[in-house]
Amino acid sequence: MAEASKTNPQGVERLGYLGLGLMGTPMTRRLLASGYQVAVWNRSEGKMAALVEAGARRAATPRDLMASSDIVFMCVTDAAAVEEVIFGPAGISTAPGAGKLVVDFSSIHPDAARDLATRLFAANGAGWIDAPVSGGTKGAEEGTLAIMAGGKASDVERVRPYVLAMARRFTHMGPTGAGQTTKLCNQVIVGCAMAVLAEATRLAVNAGIDANRLPEALAGGFADSIPLQLFVPRMVQGIHSPPLGHIATMLKDLDTVADVARTTSTPVPMASLAGQLFRLAKAARGADADALEIYKLSAGNAEPSSAS
Repeated sequence: MAEASKTNPQGVERLGYLGLGLMGTPMTRRLLASGYQVAVWNRSEGKMAALVEAGARRAATPRDLMASSDIVFMCVTDAAAVEEVIFGPAGISTAPGAGKLVVDFSSIHPDAARDLATRLFAANGAGWIDAPVSGGTKGAEEGTLAIMAGGKASDVERVRPYVLAMARRFTHMGPTGAGQTTKLCNQVIVGCAMAVLAEATRLAVNAGIDANRLPEALAGGFADSIPLQLFVPRMVQGIHSPPLGHIATMLKDLDTVADVARTTSTPVPMASLAGQLFRLAKAARGADADALEIYKLSAGNAEPSSAS
């Protein structure tokens, strides 16, 4: 059990989870399955029902969630959504926060994370950990996520037992914002990998070989990787439901990479090209399409938007 908090001297931490989308729902389920007490809130109330049935407590507002929790986890779409649930009407910042922690699993700009952390502490005294995740919905369901954290070391250790109920790896990367910067490095690799694997897979198909066998043929060689084994079969077979991630999300992250690269004078030619390919994919397939539909760019728009 985690070290006793100021709000719970007995050391029994009350948990909250805000944002019950593709990642938040399975992550909350894992907390419940581990026996933790969890309150939940989501903008769309319908997404709370199944979790309440599984044992979670329904919170009326983000403020209610914060008031009844010692540690609040959240995973929402972007910085604007984070801003809204923190500082909007009945937001987290309007509840007492001294001795409490907010752990943000969302992927946002490192500068935004630092700004939000500073403003929240000034508003109600709550601490902040930026902890973006990698591993997709499969990792969230199986508890195999990799989570990279920015914040105070003592805060990271306090939440570690709970995070490891949802993830395989939880790494403290430095002060606030460091987790978000690490996630950008992750997205450079993943975004470029999706684009390159789409190119290789299309080459195999157009050249008349069985692209389904690429993962088997390349296993153990220098080209082998988790993306190769996971992405290529989904591309070839048109498996896009449930999505591993949305095109808009990948594009948002690659655009953030470009911004941070500009401010740090870092050349990122490969990530920049991947970003433009995902921009084309967004125009051709739609913002909410599975990111792996980047494979369909080289085939035109003849293929259906999603398949199962």
